[in-house]
Amino acid sequence: MNITPICTHVFKEGENLPQFIVRFIPSIAENTIVVVSSKLTGLWKKRTVPYQSKAQKEKLIKQESSAALKTPLAWLTIREGMVMTNSGIDESNADGKLILLPTDCFACARELRHALKPFWKVSNFGIIITDSMILPLRAGVIGAAVGYDGFKGINDLRGKEDIFGKPLQTTLVDVADSLAAAASVTMGEADEQSPLCVIQNAPVVFTEQTDPQEIKYPAENDLYTPLLKAVKLIK
Repeated sequence: MNITPICTHVFKEGENLPQFIVRFIPSIAENTIVVVSSKLTGLWKKRTVPYQSKAQKEKLIKQESSAALKTPLAWLTIREGMVMTNSGIDESNADGKLILLPTDCFACARELRHALKPFWKVSNFGIIITDSMILPLRAGVIGAAVGYDGFKGINDLRGKEDIFGKPLQTTLVDVADSLAAAASVTMGEADEQSPLCVIQNAPVVFTEQTDPQEIKYPAENDLYTPLLKAVKLIK
């Protein structure tokens, strides 16, 4: 698998994102994944507001999430079935604004992929919209897929055998978030100015129809549900 970050100029709010991507990635091979920073999609969709106050930001965080819990460092929130900080609202590299995630990140990835098809003229390629996340009890941020399209984001290994012939009973591989994390390492978090990334030869199954629900795990079966209930983030 080859991962190549793409350095670009600064993307402006309201700029045409498909044309911007093609300018820096004029062609791709079959079976390629293109990773796009969520900040670009938020700017593309004009999902920004001028920063006014801490109270204003907190109000937006609550509006953008289905559940929110204030902690000493940030708001712990649930948005589109995903735990994230501050509902994905970002101040870094925002030039005095708050940049929000697209209203529907999966729909945004699908729209972007279909807009890029006429330019690249390939049958199989995928799009990942990535954002920074924090894992429990781990230092630092990691990339995660807030939306994707064109491939199966989950590899279901249940029923397959391990090396000793024992059938796997619960193993699901989170392909989408794994690829987002790998790409984010090369894209950077500061002034690298690489909001795009190309992944070639990724071990994925490409598909024309992506199911956004496949990656969302039911709360009643989730490993972290007891913890989330204990802090009253979910009922």
